[in-house]
Amino acid sequence: MPGRRRSSTGDAFLYARAAVVAAGRDEYESVLRDPERFRPYADDLVWAEAVLYVPDAAYEQLTGVEWDRRTRYSYESYSNTAGWTDA
Repeated sequence: MPGRRRSSTGDAFLYARAAVVAAGRDEYESVLRDPERFRPYADDLVWAEAVLYVPDAAYEQLTGVEWDRRTRYSYESYSNTAGWTDA
């Protein structure tokens, strides 16, 4: 189960989205069908920040080398400012 936090940061939305993913496929698809189901994650600050680092840890465990995850696109909240210009 994802962790609950009581403080908020600019990354709260990102971590709450990760919590939906961590809750499993059924919950993820349920939130996609009914966005109101996301409210408890946002209101209660249910976070799963650690999910974001699973690929890094798996890569390093398998290869013995730290993963250079620099990509063209960022998963960080607010990084896609162009995508929000009409919002």
